[in-house]
Amino acid sequence: MNIILKNELIAMADEDQRILKELHDKGELGTVEYHPQIKNIHEKNTRRMKEIIAEVGWPGINLVGEDGAEAAWLIVQHAVLDKSFMESCLPLLEKAVASKQAKGRHLAFLHDRILTMSGKPQKYGTQFDINENGDVAAFPIENPQIVDRLREEIGLESLAERTKQMQKIQNDRLKNRTTK
Repeated sequence: MNIILKNELIAMADEDQRILKELHDKGELGTVEYHPQIKNIHEKNTRRMKEIIAEVGWPGINLVGEDGAEAAWLIVQHAVLDKSFMESCLPLLEKAVASKQAKGRHLAFLHDRILTMSGKPQKYGTQFDINENGDVAAFPIENPQIVDRLREEIGLESLAERTKQMQKIQNDRLKNRTTK
């Protein structure tokens, strides 16, 4: 295992999540289309992730451990300013999932993120939107009749369960916002 790379990936992902939380807690998240502070983190992390993938390929579980592989996925999932890079990671992640070097849910989330960014219906129902009333709903799904089977095959809970979880998270956020 490459402990140095593992720690670097985790530090990158932790910084991403810390900044997102700080912006959210200050009420600054969502006030502009792409907050400059998080945009800078995403750009920096994307540049470094490209270098890492060029050097070692997809950083899988054997190389960086489960938490390092989770961090690698999060960094790519947030590389939204470089959709072609995200797309280039899909086959790498597919191979990693097939060889048990990444979790299936990582592939589902990245696949759906790319589809929704392209204005297409998602396959697994991992991407959600929140309307003006605070109601959570999945972005359009390509084949809603089989989405739960696809979700189960890749290791996700049912869409109804996930929607309920996402609504609870949103309700808690709204509650916290009004109590501050």
